[in-house]
Amino acid sequence: MPSHAHHPTTEPRTESSGPRPGSDDPLQREKSHLAASRSALRAMRADAEALNIADVTANWVNAEVLQGEIDARIKALADLSHTPLFFGRLDYLHAPGLELAEGAAGENFYIGRRHVHDADGDPMVIDWRAPVSQPFYRASKKDPMDLKLRRRFGYTGGELTAYEDEHLTDPTEAARTSALLQSEIERPRVGPMRDIVATIQPEQDEIVRAGIGGSVCVQGAPGTGKTAVGLHRVAYLLYAHRERLARSGTLVIGPNRSFLHYIEQVLPALGELEVKQATVDDLVGHVEVRATDEAAAATVKGDARMAEVLRRAVRSHITMPQEPCVVVRGSRRWRVPAYELEEIVRELRDREIRYGAAREALPQRIAHAVLVRMEQAGEAPDDRVQDAVARNTAVKAAVKAVWPPVDPAKLVLRLLGDAEFLAEQAEGILTPEEQKTILWTRPARSVKSAKWSSADAVLIDEAMDLVARTPSLGHVVLDEAQDLSPMQYRAVGRRCTTGSATILGDIAQGTTPWATDTWEEALTHLGKPGSAVEELTQGFRVPREVIAYASRLLPAIAPDLTEATSIRESAGDFEIRTVEPADLTAATLTACDNALAKEGSIGLIAAEARIPALRTALEAAGVSCLAPGEETSAEARLTLVPATLAKGLEYDYVVLDEPAAIVDGEPDERTGLRRLYVCLTRPVSGLTVVHAAPLPEQLADR
Repeated sequence: MPSHAHHPTTEPRTESSGPRPGSDDPLQREKSHLAASRSALRAMRADAEALNIADVTANWVNAEVLQGEIDARIKALADLSHTPLFFGRLDYLHAPGLELAEGAAGENFYIGRRHVHDADGDPMVIDWRAPVSQPFYRASKKDPMDLKLRRRFGYTGGELTAYEDEHLTDPTEAARTSALLQSEIERPRVGPMRDIVATIQPEQDEIVRAGIGGSVCVQGAPGTGKTAVGLHRVAYLLYAHRERLARSGTLVIGPNRSFLHYIEQVLPALGELEVKQATVDDLVGHVEVRATDEAAAATVKGDARMAEVLRRAVRSHITMPQEPCVVVRGSRRWRVPAYELEEIVRELRDREIRYGAAREALPQRIAHAVLVRMEQAGEAPDDRVQDAVARNTAVKAAVKAVWPPVDPAKLVLRLLGDAEFLAEQAEGILTPEEQKTILWTRPARSVKSAKWSSADAVLIDEAMDLVARTPSLGHVVLDEAQDLSPMQYRAVGRRCTTGSATILGDIAQGTTPWATDTWEEALTHLGKPGSAVEELTQGFRVPREVIAYASRLLPAIAPDLTEATSIRESAGDFEIRTVEPADLTAATLTACDNALAKEGSIGLIAAEARIPALRTALEAAGVSCLAPGEETSAEARLTLVPATLAKGLEYDYVVLDEPAAIVDGEPDERTGLRRLYVCLTRPVSGLTVVHAAPLPEQLADR
């Protein structure tokens, strides 16, 4: 399956869009089709820009809505000059979905990022998400899926420079790894994260195209493309279920802002502009977070048992009525006795509906009891009378006495600041020691003055949902999910109670003290028990030698996981440099200089404690460095990355400074080794480890 910049061994057929004039060179003809397709895309955008809606809208509201849709279409039709418009071609033996006469030729389709048609409406590029495109990712010599030929295109910038043919029905051609696919995977990365739409593997495509009805969890080793799979799944679902998701919404949740900035250009490159992105902290940002919990306190606050503590605390405000409710209307007095009020309150409480919904229903229930008495007295009240009675001062007073309003933030403030109240609500759930762990040493006076932590904000979010239902989205993608606490899982899960979710992560990369041990447990906390768990173990980002070295840590950090393999034919650059402690910083800078002499992005990853010294040394050497999430460019290719922010990022070359310091920077050895595993698996082309302290025993003997 050679790459070509000349005639391939088999002459391609004329495409269904018609023959194109010019050279007989197939590469030149493909370039001509690319130019014609770009021209057609510009014409499609010009048509959208020329639309005049002045005479087709009834009012200004309709006009605003329609104009917004047109503006979105114009934006989606932008031609990204450095992004290939199409990356493959499929030559079918038969026209898809049609029965052809014997000897009749099939059709050819160019597979790309979006649909493009010519002036007659004939397709010039087919969206990669369309059913006819699926064989580009799934077809094989064993199952050609009615393909005669699969052609991949190679690009330099936005220019088509090569192609490669795979004759799926030719028994004389052996199956082999695509050279263009390998070169695309290994192409130096400068700029934000690239989409992998041209390199999706069959097992990834199955996840991308899974139905919207169910949720799916992807356990993916480093470099298996799980993040890109999740993003492409969003793009696919928006294509296949556009109207449904337009109404209910989609959301991508990442571990931090740096990560979200890194991935934010993937979806626009796939034609999807409206997908919202957030961190879990963004979702629960009801109060200003100004404090950080100790690990022990954060672990207890993040435990799923806190949900029951909060439920008890909310419902502790309900008190049984001691007095009757007397409603005066005109000259008549209507009395609902305390025992009947108690029956109403108990019935609402036992239904387990949300606190706020029950509180809103209570005055109507009391009013109904009054109307029954009116009817028994011979009156004929209607719904308007019932509504008036529900608004009566006596009814309002009764409701306030037995079912008062609850402010979620004030409730959590009291729970964390009042030892007696916490003990009452946590009895039989949290031990006295656990209660003491989460109690504030100095209770705050108000919600505004309190020094809330991230875990506190999640508790407030849970309390808010107990009072009023959290709106649900159509689909949520949760990335780096292994680091979430059970209470954080609940916060995400209630945002897709009526929708589906794609959960992405790697148990081996869990670097929080409360990191999940099994996906089954995490899915239960999310409210998606029994969802499919798919495992991706075939990596195509991390070089073979590097992933094999990092996998030495798996028995200590995740013994049940399958070791990842790499489809990369290149072993990659890999070096371990042992230096004297006094020479550590200088040796690390030398390694960075060596990496900068090569093409691509460089990540200098180090323990938090080492970052200030390294930044100072880089500045003194006149080497500019970026912060994680800042976009690399030809002028600035080195990013200084604290180990705690390395997760989810990738660089062509990684210089890893002092592994022992990374391990020692975590509260326990397992978490430290997991953090190191993350850092070791960030490179695409090469890794240099520089150390003065002894390496962890699992890595000591290379």
